[in-house]
Amino acid sequence: MGLKAMKSLLRLNGNMHRLFYLIPLGLFALGLLLLAGVYFVSFLLGPPQLTNDQNTIYYSIDGEMIGEESGTESRYWVDLENMSPHLIDATLAIEDKYFYDHNGFDLQRIVGAAVSDIKSLSLDEGASTLSQQYARNLFLTHEKTWARKLKEAFYTVRLEMYYTKDELLEGYLNTIYYGHGAHGVEAASRYFFDKSANELTLAESSMLAAIPKGPSYYSPFNQPENAENRQQRILSLMRENNQISDQAYFLAVREQLAFTDPEERESVSVAPHFQDEVLRETANILELDPEKVRSGGYQIYTTLDSGLQHQMEENTKSVIQSGSEIEIGAMAMNPETGGIRALIGGKDYTDSPFNRAVNAERMPGSAFKPFLYYAALNNGYTPTTMLMSKPTAFRLEDGDVYQPSNYNGYYANEQIPLAQALALSDNIYAVKTNLFLGPEQLVNTAETFGFNSDLPAVPSLALGSAAVTVEDMVTGYGMLANGGYDIEGHTVAKIVDRHGDTVFEREHEEREQVLDPQSTFVLTQLMTGMFDESLDGYMAVTGSSIADQLSRKYAGKSGTTETDSWMMGYSPSLVTGVWTGYDRNEPITKAAEEAYAKDIWASFMEDAHDNADEPTLRCTTRVVGVAIDPERQTGTLIATQAEFMYFKEGNEPEEHCTIHMHDEEEQQEDNENGNDQEEDDQGLFERVFDVLF
Repeated sequence: MGLKAMKSLLRLNGNMHRLFYLIPLGLFALGLLLLAGVYFVSFLLGPPQLTNDQNTIYYSIDGEMIGEESGTESRYWVDLENMSPHLIDATLAIEDKYFYDHNGFDLQRIVGAAVSDIKSLSLDEGASTLSQQYARNLFLTHEKTWARKLKEAFYTVRLEMYYTKDELLEGYLNTIYYGHGAHGVEAASRYFFDKSANELTLAESSMLAAIPKGPSYYSPFNQPENAENRQQRILSLMRENNQISDQAYFLAVREQLAFTDPEERESVSVAPHFQDEVLRETANILELDPEKVRSGGYQIYTTLDSGLQHQMEENTKSVIQSGSEIEIGAMAMNPETGGIRALIGGKDYTDSPFNRAVNAERMPGSAFKPFLYYAALNNGYTPTTMLMSKPTAFRLEDGDVYQPSNYNGYYANEQIPLAQALALSDNIYAVKTNLFLGPEQLVNTAETFGFNSDLPAVPSLALGSAAVTVEDMVTGYGMLANGGYDIEGHTVAKIVDRHGDTVFEREHEEREQVLDPQSTFVLTQLMTGMFDESLDGYMAVTGSSIADQLSRKYAGKSGTTETDSWMMGYSPSLVTGVWTGYDRNEPITKAAEEAYAKDIWASFMEDAHDNADEPTLRCTTRVVGVAIDPERQTGTLIATQAEFMYFKEGNEPEEHCTIHMHDEEEQQEDNENGNDQEEDDQGLFERVFDVLF
C-alpha cells in the first residue's frame, strides 16, 4: 500500500470516528429539541380537561339513595382520602413504584421496553406509568401504534405539567377499568365486594390492584387462579417495599375473600318507573341527551318518599291476586307543591318498563265528573240543585239521539240533589248538567285543571269518555285539594353536578289562584259524600265498599268503564290516583278486579296517614254551612235534625224545615206542602230539563 493510500485510509477512519460521535450527538440534540417543543406546545395549550363519565345518583326526599344511572358503564368518583390506603399502596407497588419521583415517564423502563420492541419489531412491551395510563384512559384508544404512543406522551406531559401527583393518582384510580363494566375503584369495590373503596382490607385491595393489567385474564370471577397468583405477587412486592409487615403479609395471603353473590351484583333500584321519569325530566331541565345525564355524574334529589313508595307497592301486591294479568298505574302527589311522592307504572318493571301512570291514556269514566260539577257550581248550581234521575234519551243538535244509562240500570225515577247525584254517580244528572252548561264549557274547565289533550266537546265527556293519563287526573284533583292553586307535577327537586355545584333547584314561587276558592271548597265537601252512607238512595254511595276501611275524612271519586277502573281522592296533604285495567283494553269482567283500584287506594291512603295528625279538609271564606235534612229528597230546607252541607255565600237555603216539630199527621201534610214548594223553588233550567227530558 502506498503512502498516499495510507493517508487516505487514515482520513477515512478519522471521519468515521467523528461520524460515530456526531450522529448520537445529533440525535440527542434532535431529541432535546423535540422534547422542548413538546413542553412548549403543552404550556401553550394549558391543562387538559380531566372530566370523564361518572354514574348519576338518584336520592329520595329524605336523602336516601334510591338508584343510579350509569349509561353503558358503571362509574363513581371518590376522593383519595375516601379510598383504602392499602388499595393505593397495592396499585403503586404493581403499576408504578416511582410514581411520586418521576415527571410522567420512567426512563429506565422505557429504554428496556424499547430495546425489546426493536428486537421483536413489535410494540408488545409496555412501560407505561400511571400518568401515561391515565392519559390513555382519558383521551386515547388502546391500539398499539407509534402514533398513539406519541399522542400518549404528549398528553402525559400536559397532565404532569398542570396537575399534582395526588390529582393524577385520584383520577387514575377513578377511571381505570376493572372489568365487568366497572370503571374506577368505587364501582369495582361495590361490584366485587359489595362495599365502598374506603372499607377494603389489605387482601381485598391487593386483589383489586391485580385486575387492571388484564381485566378478563385476571378477573377473580373468570380466572380465579390467575387473579390469586397476581394478588400474591403484589403482596410480595409490598412486603419488599416495606409497605406492609411480615405479619400483615402472612394474614393477607391466607385471607378467604368474600366476593359478592352473583345474584346480588345487579342491584334492585327503588321505583324504576319513577326513575325513568326523573331521567326524562332532568334531560329536559338541563337540555341534554338522556345518555349525557346517565353518565354525567349528577346527584339528583327527587321528590320521592321512599316510605310511601314502599307502601304503595305493598298495597298493590296485597290486593291484586297472583296470576292476574290486570295492570296498574298509580301516583301520589303533594298537592301543595306538585312533587310526586310515589309512583307505580306497572306491576313489574322487568316485564314492562312502560309507565302506565304517565304515558297510558285511558277513559276515566265518572272520575271525570268533579270537573263538570266545578263548572256547574260556578254557574248557579248548589249542593241541593234538583234534577230528574230516570232513563232519558237526549236529542242532539245534529239529530242524533244519545241515551246514557246508570250503573246496572238503577234510577231514582224522581228528582235528586247534586250532593246525592255525585255520591251515587248518577249519569243522567251529569249529562243533563253538561248539556245545560254546554259541552264547550266542560272542555274549557278541563283546560283550567291542566288537561292539555284534545278533549271532544260532546255530551258523553261528562261521563269521562275522553282518554287521559293518571298524572293528568292527579294534577287536576291536586288543584281541588290545595284550594284551587295551579300546580305542576314534577319529580326533580335539585340537581348537583360532578363538581358539587347546584345547577338546578326548584323554587316554589307564589302560586296562581286559578280556581274559584268557594266552588273548590264546596266541591271538596260534596266529594266526601261518596263515603257517606246517609246519602244512600236508589243505590248505595259508590264508596260504600271501602268506607269502613277509612278512619278519617277524604274527598274522592271513582270511575268505571267496561275496560277501566279508577279511584281518585285526596286529603289536604296527599292526592292519590289509581287506575287498573288490561293493556289491550280487554273488558274487566271479574268482580274482584273491579274492586282493585278502590281497595289499593283505600289501603294506601290509610297507611300514608298512619300516625299523622287528623287531616282537616281545606276551609275558605264566604262559604256557609247549613244543616240539610237527609230525609227530604229536595234538601232545600234548613233542617232541625240533619247534617251539614256547604254553600257559596248567598246561595244557601233560608227556609226552615218543620218536619221534626210536628206529629206524624202534620208531617205528612207538611211533606205534601213541601213537595209543592219544591216545584216552586226549582230554578228555571231544572224545570226546563225535566219538561224536555
